[in-house]
Amino acid sequence: MRLKIPTIKVKELRNQSGAGIMDCRNALLDAEGDIEKALQILKKRSLFQVQKKAKRPVTQGVIEAYIHTGGGIGAMVEVNCETDFVARTDEFKELAHHLAMQVTAICPQFISREEIPEGADIEPETACLLLQPYIKDPDKTVQDIINETIVKVGENIKVSKFARFELGS
Repeated sequence: MRLKIPTIKVKELRNQSGAGIMDCRNALLDAEGDIEKALQILKKRSLFQVQKKAKRPVTQGVIEAYIHTGGGIGAMVEVNCETDFVARTDEFKELAHHLAMQVTAICPQFISREEIPEGADIEPETACLLLQPYIKDPDKTVQDIINETIVKVGENIKVSKFARFELGS
């Protein structure tokens, strides 16, 4: 006999994870009703989904600009996805905006570890956008936030390029 999962638990897990209703229900069934275990199950499943999508081409997207209060510093970032439909969603636009804010605030030099020149004495967690702690939740990296959005929208997402501008530099 299958365990009956109360709707309130499914709703609570959905609020915590952002996953779909059936995904939450199935994770709770697999975790025998334990929300913490269900969160871990969802995390493992979402990482698998992200890895599957990583090779898919990204030809659509947006260029987002952020200018900090006072106008002395700002950034532009190109974020790509697979379809123009996803590029127009609130989740995708919000991600692009937050990435532009991240570039403005933390000043990365590279997008990923692979771009660092061989032999360079650089700390990747500071120099690479995708490895930096996310400014709105330092317990997660920027790549974690992108992965969460990939799971929500169902498409591959990549940061293609960015530029940071500061008066007088």
